[in-house]
Amino acid sequence: MKHLLSIADLGRPDIERILEVADSFAEVSGRDIKKVPTLRGRTVVNLFYEASTRTSSSFELAAKRLSADLISVRSAGSAVDKGESLKDTVATLSAYDPAAIVIRSPWAGAAEIVARSSSASVINAGDGKHEHPSQALLDLFTLRRRVGSLDGLAIWIVGDVMHSRVARSNVLAFTRMGARVTVCGPPTLIPREVESLGCEIAYEIDDIGEADVIYALRMQNERMSDSFVPSLREYIACYQIDSRRLQPRQLLMHPGPVNRGVELSAEVIDSPQTLIADQVASGVVVRMAILYELLTGGPDDRTPRGVPAPTVEQPA
Repeated sequence: MKHLLSIADLGRPDIERILEVADSFAEVSGRDIKKVPTLRGRTVVNLFYEASTRTSSSFELAAKRLSADLISVRSAGSAVDKGESLKDTVATLSAYDPAAIVIRSPWAGAAEIVARSSSASVINAGDGKHEHPSQALLDLFTLRRRVGSLDGLAIWIVGDVMHSRVARSNVLAFTRMGARVTVCGPPTLIPREVESLGCEIAYEIDDIGEADVIYALRMQNERMSDSFVPSLREYIACYQIDSRRLQPRQLLMHPGPVNRGVELSAEVIDSPQTLIADQVASGVVVRMAILYELLTGGPDDRTPRGVPAPTVEQPA
């Protein structure tokens, strides 16, 4: 595997291998010395054209824990502010001979453009409304550690599906791992083509009690050019996940950041059923596993499939 551009490019065995490697890195992360020498001497570039806290910090920490040299570039304050194109920025960064480029962009397809313009492995950290594959993988990792197999699990993804790259990647990832996925939201926030990804559609939240997992989405106001709901108050009344709608047996997830009081009420955010903190913690080890898989070619012939090579087990 050369790049991670889309969950659609991964089969179930590919996903399971990455999650197994992440399990090994989770064990390493529990030690006093958390760094391993796996990527010593390799360079990882984080190229972020959008604001980010969780994704950028976890990719940075993942690279550092693998002992890689790290270059972090934000569009604000860089040559991008002076009008430099994406292609020219990649050409400049390629002079540093990076092993991997992690890119977040407001433009769908940007990661694919970088992959065509560079010899480095490219990781899509979110491109417009298209995909966010590493988020989907960390969500799978989080759920698998809580419930085991996802086969037959009922997952409802609720909210602004139209503008969510997380929704698209997660529908693909959850269904690929055997879950039954329903997307729910106002008709104006459910794209017409979403059923082709393998999910069902619900426009009302009445049947959400059948879900084993509720995955709430943030209202993506920064990507909306029109008004998609009559009012925020009406959206909250119809689609907010609160203590009346979240049943004791259900688990709750959210990609962050949460609009507290909008898609989730304050009491469910702080409930023991919420996996939001677990998702954040999973981000580092899953992104370590992604970098490992892309830059080392996965385990060698002497190592059981899906388990990191011996260098992973040795502190730097």
